[in-house]
Amino acid sequence: MPPLFNMLPNLLQTALTSTLRDTLFTVAALSLTTHYIYNRWEPANVTFQFFLLAVVPFVLSIFVATHVSVFAAVPLTFLTYYATLCTSVGLYRLSPLHPLARYPGPIPNKISQFWMINVAMKGKRHVYIQRLHEKYGDIVRIGPNEVSIRDASAINPLMGTTGWPKGPNLFGVRWMGPEPMDAMIMVRNPVEHHRRRRPWNRAFSTAALKEYEPLVAKRVNQLVGKIASDKGVVDIAKFIGYFTYDFMGDMAFGGWYEMLRDGDADGRWKAMEDSLRATLFFEHIPWVTYWVQKLGIASGAVKKQRAFSLARADERYQQGSKTKDLFYYLNNDDGAEPEPPAKEQVVSDGNLAIIAGSDTTASVLSNIVYYLLLEPTTYKRLQQEVDLYYPPGEDATNTKNHTKMVFLEAVINEALRLLPAVPSGSQRAASPGSGGKAIGPYYLPEGTHARVHFYSVQRDPRNFSPHPESFWPDRWIVAEGDMPAPKDFKHNPTAFTPFSFGPYNCVGKNLALQEMRTVLCSFLQNLDLRFADGYDPEDWIRDIEDMFVVKKGRLPVIATRRTHNV
Repeated sequence: MPPLFNMLPNLLQTALTSTLRDTLFTVAALSLTTHYIYNRWEPANVTFQFFLLAVVPFVLSIFVATHVSVFAAVPLTFLTYYATLCTSVGLYRLSPLHPLARYPGPIPNKISQFWMINVAMKGKRHVYIQRLHEKYGDIVRIGPNEVSIRDASAINPLMGTTGWPKGPNLFGVRWMGPEPMDAMIMVRNPVEHHRRRRPWNRAFSTAALKEYEPLVAKRVNQLVGKIASDKGVVDIAKFIGYFTYDFMGDMAFGGWYEMLRDGDADGRWKAMEDSLRATLFFEHIPWVTYWVQKLGIASGAVKKQRAFSLARADERYQQGSKTKDLFYYLNNDDGAEPEPPAKEQVVSDGNLAIIAGSDTTASVLSNIVYYLLLEPTTYKRLQQEVDLYYPPGEDATNTKNHTKMVFLEAVINEALRLLPAVPSGSQRAASPGSGGKAIGPYYLPEGTHARVHFYSVQRDPRNFSPHPESFWPDRWIVAEGDMPAPKDFKHNPTAFTPFSFGPYNCVGKNLALQEMRTVLCSFLQNLDLRFADGYDPEDWIRDIEDMFVVKKGRLPVIATRRTHNV
């Protein structure tokens, strides 16, 4: 216990009997005690936080009121209390005593997480952190207790099987309202996470993916038909989003919504995208979500979206499984687990599938289409490969040839390299009591939050050269030895982690790739696409926002049916 705890009786006695100056000294001393409590234990309990931050200074104002008027005592006490607390916190975070003092970074980032919140809410966090790495090096302090790493050698020790579990930032999702149970993505305990992930692994096995092919084909054909039938300018990014949303509804709930048919009539897609910005805010200060839940601050649109998802998940749970979709495995209808899961677990994980499986895939697919339209030569070359494997009359939704299409794979990989779905990486933190860890050449003490900045790593010329910032699919073909390597060619496969890495990586990776391949083959076999007249392609990059996952803007195109398919 800090010495101030033992001095509390004397401090309070001094406050009652001494001058205003001595009383304010007592206020300041108790404020320092509060800093110690937060630094040592990081209390998350709302009631205890309220006691420390509101009740304590209010009670102290009673003592101050013995020296000044009541109307002056309350603001004077709170001002003294919080000024001392903020000063103490700031000086400690800048001092050599801080565990991360050895690592460089901007002073505002070291002092407060609110600086990064300000950056993140503008949508360009991925670019900002990349610039910090260019200025400060491979490890940079982006928050009081958080570092970002741009070093491929740190990926395995931080995120691999012996690495750290997920950090607390994902608890920020709780601002949208309490789940029946934490979804699998939020489980930090490695043993529990492994148990919760088992049905997901079965749901995305090679055999299971084969079962989903008809679902993918049905929705892809609907998407192509919708785009081809719309005359004039089409926002292809919007329709790709509707496609992924409808498909994940089929996957998770056996069908639930028809955005490709009806559009976003009641704002569900918009609510999901709008919620990303607020979620990003709470990602940086997850402890605030406890307050938000108590106060019920989530917007009406978000509450509506969440309530609908949970209600549909509950309905699907009651119906049981008629087909081998995702719910078939989540609900243990395959009988692989010794005991059936709790209903709350199935409902929460079903809701997770819609959010995690739709927005991310839609963003990556839209980015691929953008890069293809930006590079007409690449577009034509990929179209020629599609025509080779899927000539007129062949079903482009059939996956039999996908693994043979070398250039298709190169195009997808290159788009994922430049704009991964989670550009700023997934936060990691040591389990309480586990101590610090050497992450590659960096020692990170317990209490540190760390992330590998995928956006920077995958654009680092030490890992990918030449043209690290440019769309050049041939680098993947050169790396396989099928093309001669240019001078100073560099290709580091361990630096390519678009679906994260280790036991917490993206469980739906193979399904997402299957969707991408099927959509692209169908697009290029059946459609001719070009940017809409007057569209500035730079707008796409300007509109890209890092909201934990990539949030895209509009992608206006002109789409026509290819003549050889008429």
